[in-house]
Amino acid sequence: MIRCRAETLTSFACHVLQACGVPPADADLTARRLVEADLRGRTGHGLIRLTPYVARIEAGGVNVTPVLTIRHETPVSALVDGDNGLGQVVMTRATEIAITKARASGLAWVGTVHSNHAGAAGLYAEMAADAGLIGIYLAVANANGMPPWGGINPILGTNPIAIAIPTKTHPFVLDIASTATSHGSIKVAAQQGVPIPEGWVSAADGTPITDPTRAHEGFLLPMGGYKGAGLTIAFGLLAGVLNGAAFGAEVVDHLHDLHTPTNTGQAILVLRADLFRDQGEVLAALTSHLDALRYSGSSDGGPVRLPGDSAAATRADNERRGVPIADRLAVDLDTVARRFAIDSPLHEETT
Repeated sequence: MIRCRAETLTSFACHVLQACGVPPADADLTARRLVEADLRGRTGHGLIRLTPYVARIEAGGVNVTPVLTIRHETPVSALVDGDNGLGQVVMTRATEIAITKARASGLAWVGTVHSNHAGAAGLYAEMAADAGLIGIYLAVANANGMPPWGGINPILGTNPIAIAIPTKTHPFVLDIASTATSHGSIKVAAQQGVPIPEGWVSAADGTPITDPTRAHEGFLLPMGGYKGAGLTIAFGLLAGVLNGAAFGAEVVDHLHDLHTPTNTGQAILVLRADLFRDQGEVLAALTSHLDALRYSGSSDGGPVRLPGDSAAATRADNERRGVPIADRLAVDLDTVARRFAIDSPLHEETT
């Protein structure tokens, strides 16, 4: 495994997307979102997605020059029509709208329709936290792989939730799939040639599948049994059906059907932290309570790791040492570089 500077990787991904016809500003934004995921250790939604994005763009499955519009709007809500544009572009715009409305009205709910895969969920919730607001993000996954609890037809996805809450240090960021794992984590395991844990994927007869290359032969399992299965449905209704986006059997697997628009739905709720008391008082209380949990005692004597802690530490380390690039991903990036006659980012590795 080698390491590359985040700036180098972002520039590379930006040039690749521009070579596919994506306008410079949208290419830069999408590239930054991909590398931000890698910086935080969310490698399943980082540059590992660049080659699949290129494939969909070239197959005509993504509109590289979308005209984003607001179809419905109130002082505290909006529905953003992404015109089948890149998900990072659509969702970033939706989050910006939600932040602006929440600052003015106290809170805002913004949904998307005709969007695409937008990468790591936590990035958008954290945009709100970085602005001193609370962000809650939901999405309908871009592939199905899990049946309803007690069912046999895999017509539900990994539908994620991310919650970001600002503090006086780094935000509390919970970023999870409603299934036991995500497709991205399975893809990372396959690239690295390591098995996946039991409890992630099961064959129809209940036999665990631990070979990531055979995950497609079985079903994803929900987190927490029937509770996670219920959350998957709830998130899909709120981020998909409410918006008029795809849900259930309507979902298009963006990795296997490269031509059909996915009509992906996402939603973000943003609210001010000072709705009930002074912002400074709230941030101090949040920080104090989280620190109390961190230093409440652990088996190894160190602080307890809370949601957001690992991502913040990983980002700081990767910004200092460079983003780690696994061997298989390095091959993919070199292949893309040669194809588009762009300098490979691996030529400027830091280690």
